[in-house]
Amino acid sequence: EKGRILAPFLGTFFGDALESGEIRLEYGGEGFSINYYDLSFPLRLDSYVNVLTRVLEKIRSVMGREHPDFIKLLGIFYVLKNLPAAYEKDETFDQARFIKRMLWELYSKNPAIRESLDQCLAEINGARGDAASFNSLDGLLKEQFYKLSFWKVAAEEINYRRFFNINGLITLRAEEEDVFTHTHRLIVELVRSLGIDGLRIDHVDGLYDPLEYLKRLKERTGDIHVIVEKVLAWNEDLRSDWPVDGSTGYDFLNALNGLFCSPANEARFAKIYSNFTRLKIPYEELLYQKKKLIIEMDMTGDVGNLAELLRRTLINDRHGCDITLPGLKRAMTEVMSVLPVYRTYVSRGAYSESDRLCVKGAVWAAARRNPAFLNEIRFLEKVLTLEYAHYFTEKEKDEWLHFVMKFQQLTGPLMAKGLEDTLLYVYNRLISLNEVGGNPGKFGNSVDEFHSFNAKRAHGSMNATSTHDTKRGEDARMRINVLSEMPDEWAAGIRRWSALARQMKKPVDGRPAPDKNDEYFLYQTLIGAMPFTDEEYGPFVERIKDYAVKAVREAKIHTAWLKPDVEYEEAFVSFIDSLLKKTGDNPFLEDFMPFQKKVAWYGMLNSLSQVVLKIASPGIPDFFQGTELWDLNLVDPDNRRPVDFNKRSAMLEGIKQRRAHSSAGLLPELLSSYGDGRIKLFLIHTALGVRTEHHDVFDAGRYAPVEARGAKMAHIVAFARVGREDAVLTVAPRLLTSIIDEGQLPVNDVWADTELVIPDHFKNMVWRNEITGEVIENGKSILIRAALRDFPVALMSGKLR
Repeated sequence: EKGRILAPFLGTFFGDALESGEIRLEYGGEGFSINYYDLSFPLRLDSYVNVLTRVLEKIRSVMGREHPDFIKLLGIFYVLKNLPAAYEKDETFDQARFIKRMLWELYSKNPAIRESLDQCLAEINGARGDAASFNSLDGLLKEQFYKLSFWKVAAEEINYRRFFNINGLITLRAEEEDVFTHTHRLIVELVRSLGIDGLRIDHVDGLYDPLEYLKRLKERTGDIHVIVEKVLAWNEDLRSDWPVDGSTGYDFLNALNGLFCSPANEARFAKIYSNFTRLKIPYEELLYQKKKLIIEMDMTGDVGNLAELLRRTLINDRHGCDITLPGLKRAMTEVMSVLPVYRTYVSRGAYSESDRLCVKGAVWAAARRNPAFLNEIRFLEKVLTLEYAHYFTEKEKDEWLHFVMKFQQLTGPLMAKGLEDTLLYVYNRLISLNEVGGNPGKFGNSVDEFHSFNAKRAHGSMNATSTHDTKRGEDARMRINVLSEMPDEWAAGIRRWSALARQMKKPVDGRPAPDKNDEYFLYQTLIGAMPFTDEEYGPFVERIKDYAVKAVREAKIHTAWLKPDVEYEEAFVSFIDSLLKKTGDNPFLEDFMPFQKKVAWYGMLNSLSQVVLKIASPGIPDFFQGTELWDLNLVDPDNRRPVDFNKRSAMLEGIKQRRAHSSAGLLPELLSSYGDGRIKLFLIHTALGVRTEHHDVFDAGRYAPVEARGAKMAHIVAFARVGREDAVLTVAPRLLTSIIDEGQLPVNDVWADTELVIPDHFKNMVWRNEITGEVIENGKSILIRAALRDFPVALMSGKLR
């Protein structure tokens, strides 16, 4: 209804909630309120008059016309009745608060007033079984500024901005000066009083004008380190005009992760996936479908609001006045669904060429898919690219710009829900690539691509490998990547496991559950998340069952959060129980576990490479809680379980003491007991110590890729961080299944004649391996077997001559 904000918080239809007595008018120290379970909505002040009118005569008859409290109550009534229409504004706020306080005082101290008002409320709230008794409450609700409704109504009729599709998280208009000032007052005070030197801005894409917001924040907080949570596409750069020091690092996570996925096997892996699941929809097409699904399920109302906004601006436009509202909605839906990035950043005085090309590309793709709506789509292109007609007034131009900026606010959450919270649980070709900020359609990346990425990376950005939002832990991801190196073994394995597990499935709607795609997803998940020790196995099985339910609901194929299919979910959970039971004979586990342990060995080596590459690359290494040891967690809430920091502290102290007294034998011991995670903790501690000792190199040093040469050069990533007088050289192996056996370390003679080509200004330098303590002298090259003589990765420091 016009002029009322939708309040879609009811668990059932409005009429049912009303007549069951779930919606009630109540009174307390803050005044009258409409309550629905634990939700409370203030009653409009005008409605106080209607309530008091019902009770005044009864109170007068009990107390008498001359009673002081009745006179006070009558005075309150007439003040309320004659409040100016603008009483909601600030200038009358104190007056309204005073009236409420006076009324509460009378209610609290006078039994007659309290009894009469309570009886009045009981009458208004109606009696179950008597539908007519709820007419008064129904009429009262129609007077409010809000309209209570069934929560599902929000998908089509929402008339305010939400955080994604969460109805209760109503967004603030941070672009308004007074809103910004009020909501950031505490932050600014803390920065100034406590000397806080860094701020992280999450969900920056949800802002109306991110550039203006960040400028305003910088003005208030001064020269402070600011990073933004910004999901960047592979070929997308952080906005150069933003006054920030970098991003939270999803781009780094995916650039680094891609190093451990073998691009050479993409075609083979795609065939294995499609043969097993019978799914052949290309990634880009699937993303388009899922974004459209989210619009239909959750955002029809949001798109409708935007279309209404644009339609109002077209009344006086001779080229747009014939475009219908349904046509606008369809055009917007199509363009949003093919937009390749989370959002563009058009604002007053700012329209980059990259944004313009992005919009035009999306319009072309939408028009190609929907030629019947070519006129609507082409007109939307004019609006989105601000191609104003010569006769436009400044007001009309402002209206177009306002629409574009509101349009941009919606494409971000649409991409997040369509990609992160739907497609990443559906497109399961290799789920280690299914990450926030990732592109599952890009099957790995080369060493040269990684170097190019690092070379342009901001030193103030975070180097993340796990966060609160990642779909699986960093070390689970490293394990699953190993599968990309062994497609034939993987294909043979899933055929055997599926045959062994066939009898464990239950029919749902005439078909075995889980389906092949969910089964394929599960096998990869088990390979990635399986614990190292038997003590963790029992809790692991329960975690996997919980995770499976979350995953299939996010996929929105057989079940969903909005409409769970309990039968399918229970069948999947039962399948997992049978698959993972350790009691009695279990042919599946007998076949699966040797393969899983083999993958885990190579995954462990990948993880050690990941640690040194993260710490040594340009940027600030970021460690999510608990990742000091193996991170085999799954998505939230699994990755937010309590972390045993005392255990980690004790482990680190033991490593430091052992190293201080006698380090002989420490590395072989840590490597032989790699399952406890101490080897990872040792490497993190050591590498961070190198960063501290050579902080100038890592803070401002030049990034220099170092070329590998020889038969196994494709298996080495190497680069130097170069300062004025010193340098740090990083050497890390990758894609190891073809050069070492399970249980073998990639050290010493494994590398044969493979070497690093040392630039001229590094020649004759003496290097110290900071992990092993070995000293290496080089001429024109360094043999990998010397750099990796006793340990799988190297971090070497040297002085320039």
